[in-house]
Amino acid sequence: MSAYKRILMAVDLSEESDQLIDKTCEIAGRNDAELSLIHVIEPLSFAYGGDVPMDLTTIQEQLDEHARGKLDAFAAKLSHPVKNKLIVSGHTESEIHRIADEHDINLIIVGSHGRHGLSLLLGSTANGVLHGAHCDVLAIRVQPVEKDKD
Repeated sequence: MSAYKRILMAVDLSEESDQLIDKTCEIAGRNDAELSLIHVIEPLSFAYGGDVPMDLTTIQEQLDEHARGKLDAFAAKLSHPVKNKLIVSGHTESEIHRIADEHDINLIIVGSHGRHGLSLLLGSTANGVLHGAHCDVLAIRVQPVEKDKD
């Protein structure tokens, strides 16, 4: 019996997200697991403390649609079938926890940049996911992607 039957890969859809693909597909394949992807969009109102003098609905919808296209393109790169592609709005760590609980996830996979403090080990988002998860969390170390300098 395999340890992981339902895996949730949390991606920020940056170029660094591609570094999660090989290991995630290997683990999912080895365990014959269902694989779901999640991308969390923090609402624009979070950036302004909820006190925005204009309606951001149209802009938020455009952000959601853009993320959907990027998540579909990301999923197409995977060598393992994807059961769910989820775009959700809210606080990143709490939304990952909520979806993991709702889908009875056994393993959450996140990328870790590791920059400062305890984040040197995990990264702030990975650390937040780890500390509230009711299942195993695998933080895969990602390296910054160098931008071409013209």
